[in-house]
Amino acid sequence: MRSAEQISIAEMPDIANRTLAEAQSTLDWVGMSNVHQPLLVKDGDHNREVHANVQVYVNLADPLAKGIHMSRLYLLLDEHASTRPLTAAGLKMLLASVLESHHDLSTNAFVQFEFDHSIRRRALLSDNMGWSSYPVMVKGTLIKGQIALELSVEVKYSSTCPCSAALARQLIQEQFCKDFGKEGDVSISEVKQWLGTEEGVLATPHSQRSTAKILVQLDVENDDLPLTALIDQIEASLKTPVQSAVKREDEQEFARLNGKNLMFIEDAGRRLKGALSEDSRWSDYWVRIEHHESLHAHDAVGVFTKGVENGYLPIP
Repeated sequence: MRSAEQISIAEMPDIANRTLAEAQSTLDWVGMSNVHQPLLVKDGDHNREVHANVQVYVNLADPLAKGIHMSRLYLLLDEHASTRPLTAAGLKMLLASVLESHHDLSTNAFVQFEFDHSIRRRALLSDNMGWSSYPVMVKGTLIKGQIALELSVEVKYSSTCPCSAALARQLIQEQFCKDFGKEGDVSISEVKQWLGTEEGVLATPHSQRSTAKILVQLDVENDDLPLTALIDQIEASLKTPVQSAVKREDEQEFARLNGKNLMFIEDAGRRLKGALSEDSRWSDYWVRIEHHESLHAHDAVGVFTKGVENGYLPIP
């Protein structure tokens, strides 16, 4: 009897490669998820190391095929990650390679990468720096010969309630009248001293950590993955992104920014919609914003899209 080492690969059984005796149902997607893959991501002029969670699929279009070749998908992912950074152009190549590896079985391909994107951020005023982390998803589909590339990011920011701010100001006005109403003229120094006391500012508006989830479809001619550019666009529009390194001067500046940018969920949505609609890099977008209320036990939510024909639907 021959040993296992003496049996050639050609003689090993390949059940997945067998042809079925009768036609069976086809399947929309078959493949792998939760593939852990270190790789480089090209972000502007920089390559960043990330550890991605990957999904890769093809459809099973041949009704007589037993199954697909998952090892081919894994090896293509590994080869791509080992030889080049992830870019929009590279993702197009990967999709084509995935489909070519199953040209006799499949007509569509799908690849998705999820990872945390870390950016070194300066403090608002001090000389300190720290890391900000953003959940990112990069997805490519090749369906009926048409490629679609999508990019999503999640950004945290602070939102201060305009209504609560107005109510707090009213209480401060009323307290001022109680403390100084009988004195007639009041000196600037007295008012300044009063404003620096807890009695002077006896009410503050409520604010909350908030989340903007942005999904954009890249223009098909774009060969880059503008991750940081999209994040910067969102943070510049909202103006109150959460901070990493914070000293007292930074915290005071953050308080000033919140006071200058009071936002209902509708205000945040309109800011983002205006910024995204003016950028030609995004052929379509879907946005969900959440204000995780500190006053209420529920969240305030807004959802909107660009509104292009046959584009994203405004589904929460």
